Amino acid sequence: MGRSDKGQGKKGGRIRRLFTWKKILGTFFVGCLLVMGAFYAIYLMVPVPTANAQATMQSNVYKYGNGKILARTGEINREIVGLEKIPLDVQHAFVAAENKTFYKDNGIDIKGTARGALNTITGKGKQGGSTITQQYVKNYYLDQDQTVTRKLREMVIALKVDQRMSKTDILAGYMNTSFYGRSAYGIQAASQSYYGVDASKLNVAQGAYLASLLQAPNQYDWTAATPTGRKLVEERWNYTLDNMVEEGWLDPAERATLKFPAPLKEKAAPGMEGQRGYLVEAANQELIRQGISAEDIKAGGWTITLNIDEQKQKDLVKAVERQLEKKLDRKGDKKDATVQAGATSVDPKTGKVVAMYGGVGATEHWTSNATRRDYQPASTFKPIVLASALDNRALTQDGRKIGLGTIYDGTSKRPVVGSSIAFKPENEDNRSYGPVTVQKATNSSINSVYAQMIVDVGPGTTKKTAIDLGMKDGADFGETPAMSLGTMGASTWDMAGVYATLDNHGVKVTPTIVKSAEHKDRKAEPVKSIGGQVVSREAADTVTKAMTGVVRSGSGFRAAGDYAAAGKTGTSENNRSAWFVGYTPELVTAVGLFGEDPKGNQVTLTDTINPGRANGGRTPAEIWGDYTTAALDGGSDARFDLETDGSGDVVEPDPTTTPTGDAPTSTPPPVTQSPDPTPPPTSTATTPPQPTDTVTVPPPPTQTTEPVPPTIEPPVDGDIGNENLRPVGGAAAREDRGMGVSALKWQGW
Repeated sequence: MGRSDKGQGKKGGRIRRLFTWKKILGTFFVGCLLVMGAFYAIYLMVPVPTANAQATMQSNVYKYGNGKILARTGEINREIVGLEKIPLDVQHAFVAAENKTFYKDNGIDIKGTARGALNTITGKGKQGGSTITQQYVKNYYLDQDQTVTRKLREMVIALKVDQRMSKTDILAGYMNTSFYGRSAYGIQAASQSYYGVDASKLNVAQGAYLASLLQAPNQYDWTAATPTGRKLVEERWNYTLDNMVEEGWLDPAERATLKFPAPLKEKAAPGMEGQRGYLVEAANQELIRQGISAEDIKAGGWTITLNIDEQKQKDLVKAVERQLEKKLDRKGDKKDATVQAGATSVDPKTGKVVAMYGGVGATEHWTSNATRRDYQPASTFKPIVLASALDNRALTQDGRKIGLGTIYDGTSKRPVVGSSIAFKPENEDNRSYGPVTVQKATNSSINSVYAQMIVDVGPGTTKKTAIDLGMKDGADFGETPAMSLGTMGASTWDMAGVYATLDNHGVKVTPTIVKSAEHKDRKAEPVKSIGGQVVSREAADTVTKAMTGVVRSGSGFRAAGDYAAAGKTGTSENNRSAWFVGYTPELVTAVGLFGEDPKGNQVTLTDTINPGRANGGRTPAEIWGDYTTAALDGGSDARFDLETDGSGDVVEPDPTTTPTGDAPTSTPPPVTQSPDPTPPPTSTATTPPQPTDTVTVPPPPTQTTEPVPPTIEPPVDGDIGNENLRPVGGAAAREDRGMGVSALKWQGW
């Protein structure tokens, strides 16, 4: 053997001695220990972080009373639901599609993760290979970046989460945080978007599709997918169901019958346009009054079902469109553009707000005309004065009990008697009626009668009745005779509640728009909408009887239809608001028109919707009648069940007493109240003369006996008071004003 051979032998021996199997295995085990040690160190060093901001964000879902979605709010379309609300076979579909060993593994898949990491490093695409736990960790705690560092953190956190959380909680978190396409995050939003149902209503075929969708949400959306995309998602759907059979979660016979469940076409999520914004805001405000903070609502996660009846809501919007909007030129006429409409409709037996009109649209006019309280309710307040008189068994100045047949002096500008604050309200067109019954004064909205009546009852007593019935207390609720003309602020919501209480025989009705509000962590207590007796049934029913005359033959005749109805018109100072509030045995609705310029200032409605004054007996009553007819499916046979005080007969003054100004100085002949005839067509109307802005207050007129008016009168909207009239010795009193059909040229009158 040569020297070179000996050298080669020595070299080979050294290599064999250096790389023996024992040394190789030892090195391998040491390396493993080092890796394990490093991983353990990382395990100890990497904490479970708090949830990322997006993972906890949810939308609020608002629904009609029938369960149909009205609107969604929030940056993320997600509504977290508990696993108990997801059918078990749908849960199994997600496990079968993503991670069959989920219920058995420790939260990570070493092989899958290594394969995904290798493919990412070698440029074969960013791939996952993660377990359901890892995907939940990625969605809830981390981000969507596919980096080795992020993947390592994901594995460590997944191990910890698997140890700390139950499998059911992890699966629920995964299903609620995953992105399903169509801007839907979470199983609930996906169920609504793809199949139009809550997650609790999903069947196994639909659940398997949503589980299959997660692999490539945009590519696998059936309605927008390419032929290849459709083929791939259908293959994955079959793969998911086959895995369910393999795991014993789906019967093979049932599997054979399943057909691919093509989803619905995508629809835009309902926004805040139209009436939606008004309804959502009204619901939010009610929740805040119930103790849910605005911050909690904004955080999302609420499912809020409203009392709004979808069909009645449509009926109300159509009524405003037909009776108002089609008659206005908002873009071409600056005056027309100032007209705002608001309405609230309530079920008097339950207090549910079944329909609400907030304005032309929440995105164009955010302030809701249904709930704003900055306009006067005008003569719609007069029934409250009457209710207070009846409930408190009030007497006139000369000691007569006040009832529908009680005679008052209806002379225009007659000074009130018995008040420390002088007041001389003007009637519509400065018309003097002479001796009239309370029923007639209600039909024709005679200001002088009701100004005297509130003095007889007491402004403070009347205010208490008003608040008991549902009006809101405020500094502008001045206890003066002018209060009889509705000089305080009120909303259609408030007035609907007041009249609903009268309709409900004096039992308090509080309008409520929220049927239920649920969060995964809690529920909101609903408003108690029906309370106790706030005025006697006799008083409430007698007021109802009085207001049936307003609709039958008084200023509200345009609201009449194929139903029993009671109501009251109202038109405020300077014609800034016009109202009709009325009810049938089944439905109460308050309608208001408000004059508002682009800067938000109150302006007159005169010469807008019609020439002259836009009074409560015209457009508001027409909207009310149009809506009520539709809401009652054309009409109703229901009748008022009234227990009145029997005061329909005339109450004569005691001849032994001396009148004090609230009745004629001599006893008038008996007056029998009888129904007024059906008014002639409104086309015969002429534009009434407009009063000037400044009225000179004359000295108190001498009380004289005037002839008793005929028992049948044409309908008159007598809501007008005196603009700029100031009671002697007090602050300016804002009298209620209105105009209706008083200027009609009636043949024979």
